Amino acid sequence: MDLEKLVPLVLYDDRCYLCIKFAKMINFLAKGRLRLVGHYTDLGKKLRDEVLDSSALSMFWFIDEKTAYGGRAALLPLFSAIISAKGYSENISVQESCDIGCKDTKAVFLRSASLLSNSRKIVLKN
Repeated sequence: MDLEKLVPLVLYDDRCYLCIKFAKMINFLAKGRLRLVGHYTDLGKKLRDEVLDSSALSMFWFIDEKTAYGGRAALLPLFSAIISAKGYSENISVQESCDIGCKDTKAVFLRSASLLSNSRKIVLKN
């Protein structure tokens, strides 16, 4: 897979209410200069299969030219990219579909705890 044309990108859970809100916030802060890809889209599945490992679905990912950062490890590179990203602009349209249990307090707490407890860094092969 040729990542050069796709990066920088954020891979997020597009079936999770909180994750969708997070992706919308990232898109707003980056003014559309980062590509947002849902885990369950065709491109998301391809990225998970070819670039990431088995932990891919347990966290969001920020992928640049050289490295894929997951969860807590992705926060600093993501905010750095938000500040310095240029060029690419896309208005995303995110479907907000999830089951009834994804918006309650427990789900928000579990997802937030998951962000802080999961961290992964994968060096991409050139």
